[in-house]
Amino acid sequence: MEARSQRPKRRDGAVSSLNVAIEAMNLAKEVSSITPAKAIFGAVGALLAMIRVCPLFYDEMLQAHV
Repeated sequence: MEARSQRPKRRDGAVSSLNVAIEAMNLAKEVSSITPAKAIFGAVGALLAMIRVCPLFYDEMLQAHV
């Protein structure tokens, strides 16, 4: 029971960290004056956004099978 109560706290912390990283990539993309760097910051931000969304679906599927 204790492990279940810790899971949402860890997930919230991970999502919060991902949100900060995504915002940092967006800011770096806006501030950067080098075109290839803007593309990289944009791609990394999009990748982090996908990572932020995927674990939520995976966790729900895992709970459905348990």
